[in-house]
Amino acid sequence: MVGDLWQQLRLEAQQVIQQEPLLASYVYACVLNHDSLESALSFILANKLSDEVMPAVTFRELFDDAFANCPDCREYSVCDIQAVYERDAAICSYLPVILYLKGFQSIQVHRLAHYLWSKDRNELALFIQSRNSEVFGVDIHPACRMGRGILFDHATGIVIGETSRIDDNVSILQQVTLGGTGNEQGDRHPKIKSGVLIAAGAKVLGNITVGESAKIGAGSVVLNDVEPHTTVVGVPARAVGTPRSESPAATMDQNVLEDASD
Repeated sequence: MVGDLWQQLRLEAQQVIQQEPLLASYVYACVLNHDSLESALSFILANKLSDEVMPAVTFRELFDDAFANCPDCREYSVCDIQAVYERDAAICSYLPVILYLKGFQSIQVHRLAHYLWSKDRNELALFIQSRNSEVFGVDIHPACRMGRGILFDHATGIVIGETSRIDDNVSILQQVTLGGTGNEQGDRHPKIKSGVLIAAGAKVLGNITVGESAKIGAGSVVLNDVEPHTTVVGVPARAVGTPRSESPAATMDQNVLEDASD
């Protein structure tokens, strides 16, 4: 799967060069000069994150180490690319995902920070969290555990707390917060099960569980557990029905199917 995707990315890169010669040097530097997806991603992300404190070459070394020693970092990046391609209506090819979409890029940066956190390199992980927030507008604590096939659509303003957990195949839109309810310690952040769609501006607060394939409406404030296959909306959020599809995260369907009793 990785090899097939890499060949498709190279093909699309060649097509872009033919269509827009002004981008030739950029596309060569980001894709065609590399022999693997991991190498291309480490180059792209390192150059996005570099600053006066930490140069791109140092970031590249960190990404290369993570890709070499963390199978999840390699495998999950492919699943994340596929998630964007399949769910984002504005995307019709793979190349823009790795070159331009900060939602995808910020997730890969978090995966590096989480890898470092798991190796007890906490200060470096926090530094990378800070750069992720500054560059991409996405603030994820390095301890947060995140599955595969995650889509951050638009991504600006997403905040995810330390003890949050996001399972596989979840879609989250801009300005979403997975946060706590105060300054309590310990396990204090939401657990998001697979297939969940969280719409723009929603706030999910506290050590609560959003069940499998649930949907949270835009601007909602969720303070209690959400049952699987349930749509909740409002402030505070309340159940209003069931999603139209078995996997709201996959369809990105923002509509609400109300219960017949409502």
